[in-house]
Amino acid sequence: MRTRVFALVGAGALVWAALASPAQSAENAQLSVLHAVPGLTVDVYVNGERTLNNFKPGNLAGPLSLGAGTYEVAITAADADDDSDPAIGPIDLKLKAGENYTAVAHLKENGDPTATLFTNDISKTDAGQGRLTVRHTAAAPAVDILAGGDAVISDLSNPDEKVLDLDAGTVEASVAAAGTTDPVIGPADVTVAEGKNTIVYAWGSLDDDNLKLAIQTISGLHSPPHGVNAGQAGLAADRNWIGAGFAVLLMAGAATLAGRSIAAARR
Repeated sequence: MRTRVFALVGAGALVWAALASPAQSAENAQLSVLHAVPGLTVDVYVNGERTLNNFKPGNLAGPLSLGAGTYEVAITAADADDDSDPAIGPIDLKLKAGENYTAVAHLKENGDPTATLFTNDISKTDAGQGRLTVRHTAAAPAVDILAGGDAVISDLSNPDEKVLDLDAGTVEASVAAAGTTDPVIGPADVTVAEGKNTIVYAWGSLDDDNLKLAIQTISGLHSPPHGVNAGQAGLAADRNWIGAGFAVLLMAGAATLAGRSIAAARR
């Protein structure tokens, strides 16, 4: 009986710790890492420790919850023994508490490898709207972003970005050289979801004919009330409260069983 009680108490404590972690994360920064250098599998070192191993082009890792501060990041070939001879860096990433970042290893316009730290906009969106962020991280001149054949973003250069708040829906997007309408990437359907920041990266090399799109999404940007249903309202959202209630009941049950066990032992 005592073993069972301690097991229940331990389970309750673990669930409580999991529920408490979001509150603690307000003191931290969120960091994602995108590998956008074609043809190069890499390792990523943070403060001298290998954090990502055999990281392949087009992959997105994270987000990691990190304490505010400055982190030294180096990107090496995948077979490197340490970070003493990095392909990119080392660079210092300065992270602030409560902010959300994406570090991108990518090519400059001239094709040289580099890394850029972007701060993701996590401010609330209006009800019924989502956010679209477009980032130019490709070895290519300035581009226009087209929606339905019309330029909605003009003359975007590497490594700049443009942020738009739009009505939720699907946008047929393509990338063309600045001042033209002939796509070099796309067209592709991009979903702008209510309460989310959809981040689109143009990456690769124009000269090497391997330009691609990478997409990252950040949720939880709804303004109350949530507005149109985009899969985040109603019962789907209420599951968090159900989970919290279940955890409290589990802990209460564990405490009751523990009390009965102690009373029985005393008797």
